[in-house]
Amino acid sequence: MSEPDAMTDPLASAKALRHASHHHRSRFGALFMDAIGQVASSLARLTVLSMFVITFLVQPSQIPSSSMEPTMLVGDFVLVNKQVFAVPGHWRWLLPYRDPHHDDIIVFHYPVDPGELLVKRVIALPDDRIHLHAGRVVLNGSAVAEPFTVYSTAENSSYRDEFPTLQRADPAVEASWWIELRHRMRAGELPVPVGRYFAMGDNRNNSQDSRFWGFVQRDTIVGEPLLVYLSVDRSDGAPRGHLRWQRTFSVLR
Repeated sequence: MSEPDAMTDPLASAKALRHASHHHRSRFGALFMDAIGQVASSLARLTVLSMFVITFLVQPSQIPSSSMEPTMLVGDFVLVNKQVFAVPGHWRWLLPYRDPHHDDIIVFHYPVDPGELLVKRVIALPDDRIHLHAGRVVLNGSAVAEPFTVYSTAENSSYRDEFPTLQRADPAVEASWWIELRHRMRAGELPVPVGRYFAMGDNRNNSQDSRFWGFVQRDTIVGEPLLVYLSVDRSDGAPRGHLRWQRTFSVLR
């Protein structure tokens, strides 16, 4: 005869279930904590990488004024290459360091208020001679073609359009620059000293630039705008404005 079925102990079964449930929860908890640790580690690496990129490579900036129109518009958010004009260091073999060239767009510390960043275009380099005639640039004795410039309607200004001139001061001219200009002019031209740059806005009649406050020093240049990653138009008075989708990821020249 076969032996009768063994009786099941209800207390033993309950303990086994509790043990299995506890083991499952412990395993799930360990997996969950491991996943959290991996996410935190990834976020930490991403944060460090972002800080490195922002500190050493690129920097987001917003265009606040119309002085660089039509190249750059009010409400453009741009990425600035901070390495291109940096002092060459250990990464000179990898990163393309160089000095600014004619027509480069640069971001730099405002000479009058170094805490403020400005964006202008390099017009004259060290050892160049510059003057303006009827608002047009004459560089080293030759008129320069500037397809990027616009001349918006503005009041006549002999100082602005026939720069450099000492016949009449413009109210917008910095006093220290007005005094310095007297000593630097040579035969109606302005020689650019070593280590300095002459920068102007593309919106030539609506730009406070080197004509009004002087040269840009080499060591105050932060970088070169690369592209527009976002552009917001608030000209209609709307608080949030609207996106200019056609300008997104446009490369600046």
